[in-house]
Amino acid sequence: MENNKREEIISLYDLYYNLLTDKQRDYFEEYYFSDLSISEIAINFDISRNGVHDQLKRVVANLYSFEEKLGLLKKIEKINNLEIDDNIKSEIIDIIKE
Repeated sequence: MENNKREEIISLYDLYYNLLTDKQRDYFEEYYFSDLSISEIAINFDISRNGVHDQLKRVVANLYSFEEKLGLLKKIEKINNLEIDDNIKSEIIDIIKE
């Protein structure tokens, strides 16, 4: 997976993780943050590799669906492009993330 895509998926996760189930967050975090393989995650959760793969695919699809409906990442990008004080940008973004 290319780095830009991975970074985008992680950015979406940072915004929408509260909308995922505990298991979905666990699989995502082990794969994207702990850098475990699908096989290692399958062993950790005692499920099939295909089950992990399907869950990760579903999580990513959900994250993109949330962004399509809510557009928070696009709004944050627009805020970051504004020519205003960085502290104000940061405060606005924090409000959006709440």
